[in-house]
Amino acid sequence: MIACQSVGISSLALSFPSIKRTKEYYRKNYPDLVADAEQKNLAKLMSQDNLPACNEFDSQMLPYLSDPFRGTVEKRILGPGESSLTLEYRAAKDALEAAKLSLEDVDLLIVGSFLPEHIGFGNAAFLARELRLNCGAWNLDASCGSTPVALQTACALVQSGGHRNVLVVISCTYSRFFNEDDTLSWFFSDGAGAIVVSPLKANQGILSTKSINTSMLCDQFFFQLTPDEQGKAQLRMQVDKGTNKVISRISAGLLRQCCEEAVAAAGVSFDQIDFFIFNTPTAWFADFCTQVLGIDSERTINTYPLYANIGPTLTLANLYHAAQLGKIRENDLVLIYGFGAASSATASVMRWGKVALGSDPHLNAPEPTVKTPTMSLASC
Repeated sequence: MIACQSVGISSLALSFPSIKRTKEYYRKNYPDLVADAEQKNLAKLMSQDNLPACNEFDSQMLPYLSDPFRGTVEKRILGPGESSLTLEYRAAKDALEAAKLSLEDVDLLIVGSFLPEHIGFGNAAFLARELRLNCGAWNLDASCGSTPVALQTACALVQSGGHRNVLVVISCTYSRFFNEDDTLSWFFSDGAGAIVVSPLKANQGILSTKSINTSMLCDQFFFQLTPDEQGKAQLRMQVDKGTNKVISRISAGLLRQCCEEAVAAAGVSFDQIDFFIFNTPTAWFADFCTQVLGIDSERTINTYPLYANIGPTLTLANLYHAAQLGKIRENDLVLIYGFGAASSATASVMRWGKVALGSDPHLNAPEPTVKTPTMSLASC
């Protein structure tokens, strides 16, 4: 194959599970838990009344402190018969159909699953089996920062001439690792997305990337085996009590360094960027990013109200809806930024190509088979 410098996203698709949850659901089913959370929030607010916000992150978070759901409006969780693999399969098929590619046209599959169904093996080969792909299948793990890292990897492989079409599939299924009566579960959601990375027209595609590690977050999130009511071991995600303070302290520095260096490497300025895509793990993260970078809020998008925190899938969700709404058009300069705990923070500048979008995930959402799902739990 011949090396190609103009490489980027040629198609993009999303996939979400069948079960929707709103804060009204939790108010109805866990009224005491919600009331207790509201009381704790009120006490915390009263103790902070005379304390100024320490930084941009804290100032943007402040309006949400009185809300026990921290701005969450709606979230998605796996229903019966659904898994990270079923979400990945739908997104992958949709992305290939949008790109008008056959299975034989795919040279490589890269999968980033947080977390995979098959811990220790990853989802890549299992997804390749479901899709009936014969090409290589790689797992890539950068936790919630997997999307820009996978995009950078796929683009480099196509630019080298070793591959022509790389299918990248990203998923996040937090609901497998939280109990529904854990208040942390109110902020976490499930979803998947897929992109095809291919040669584009001259001067389109990835122009630059800057990535730095996030080792300062190594001890903030972790998994533990805990017994369920029947004594069976289940894997549960834990968040350190001081995590929010650490994220508040480091977020602006990570954002500035990655974005400023990516923009400089692309030979452009922030004023020349037409649109910004940030992963939005909190309701206020997009506003935080625009404040730190000094850009207008109209130049970005925030899908947190639609999906809550879907980890690495957030970047693809924001990209999809920005393109769907016409906020990103062919030949626009786009900056994407994402980060994950104990992995990397990454910013990339690209010139948007003629990207084919998969079907609207809201119009083609699968119907739940029962009203109250049995959660899919990882166990050992």
